[in-house]
Amino acid sequence: MNWKKILLAAAVVMTFCHSAIATQVADGSKEHPLRVLMIPTDTGTNDITTDYAPVFNGITENYGIYFDLKAGASYAAVVEGMCNNQADIAWYGAVTFGQANTKCGVDLLAVDVLKGDSSYYSGIFVRKDSGIKSIAELKGKRMAFGSPNSTSSFNFPVAMLIANGVDPSKDLQRIIIAGSHSASLAALGEGKVDAAAASYNSFGKAVQNGVVDPKNFTALAKSQPIPNPPLAMNQNLSGDLKATLRKAFSEIHTKIDPAKIRGYGGAKVDRYDTEFEVAKILAALDKLAAVTDTVKAEMIDKAGK
Repeated sequence: MNWKKILLAAAVVMTFCHSAIATQVADGSKEHPLRVLMIPTDTGTNDITTDYAPVFNGITENYGIYFDLKAGASYAAVVEGMCNNQADIAWYGAVTFGQANTKCGVDLLAVDVLKGDSSYYSGIFVRKDSGIKSIAELKGKRMAFGSPNSTSSFNFPVAMLIANGVDPSKDLQRIIIAGSHSASLAALGEGKVDAAAASYNSFGKAVQNGVVDPKNFTALAKSQPIPNPPLAMNQNLSGDLKATLRKAFSEIHTKIDPAKIRGYGGAKVDRYDTEFEVAKILAALDKLAAVTDTVKAEMIDKAGK
């Protein structure tokens, strides 16, 4: 066997692979804009990219980095998009950030900040006249959830149920996997369920949109503070480009109309924190240890019956 030929062939293959990966990662130029992929959460418009376009357009104008914004078909699709090098920046929930970090490794870019706070809350909402006063009293009741990959419309609410002695698949009379925060709250508003899981931000938006009347609905439970959904970067981006992106997001609130700075759910926020510690996100995810794949599978199975 000619080992020189074998080594030469291996070197050629490695060079080809390296080149292939390099061409898959954009550089932020006008010809090769950074591909931004967003989770399909609830926003102020039907096209979630519309809410965030002023921020990215402002970075283009002030820092010369170009972007191509798209909404992912699902939470899982955004994770796969980053890990398959089809996205350079992704806007995740905390859970999907953890999934992507475990699957392929990602770099934290920023989290949004409102009134000095980088956290938001998940909740379980009920009708005020339901007579339900505690999470334990949800046994035998009907409940709606968002996507199983959603941090605040599924994972934290399920963790709260389990922590209070409620086994979702065994103790709830009926489960609806509505797919989104707004759909979960709509099911509650339409009387299809007795309780709904959603973020507090989404509940506020549902009130604004007339989906639920705050006179008739209230929060039964509120989660611990959850780090705001993070922006993540593909690890294959160059160090210089990552540094420029962090600088841009840390300053963009001073470069464009502050009213156009947007965070999770399309809500107005004050600025972006590019020095947020990724360890805080991972620590929050540790609270979800009880929400195993088995728990999710059993809930999905019950919802399908």
